[in-house]
Amino acid sequence: MEDHIHIDRQDTESGGRYVANVSNHEAEMSYSRASPRLIIIDHTSVPDALRGQGVGQALALHAVEDARAGGWKIIPLCPFMRAQSLRHEEWADVVQQR
Repeated sequence: MEDHIHIDRQDTESGGRYVANVSNHEAEMSYSRASPRLIIIDHTSVPDALRGQGVGQALALHAVEDARAGGWKIIPLCPFMRAQSLRHEEWADVVQQR
């Protein structure tokens, strides 16, 4: 399912969020911008109806790909993003562990 999830990025001055709408349910991963080259992912929310379908994983991967393309780093403050980043050593180029 992960390959068919469309994700939008909504930016604000201080941060933003990644949003996936799947089967009339919204999942999101929010972040704040610590500096032009650093974001802090602080929250991931996936409704129960979407759990186990790879939606959270797709949000995390989208954030990593955006960081690579945009030249910034990610601090995974959110427990979900932190767990994902520890499972994916290949994200170490953009994910900053504390």
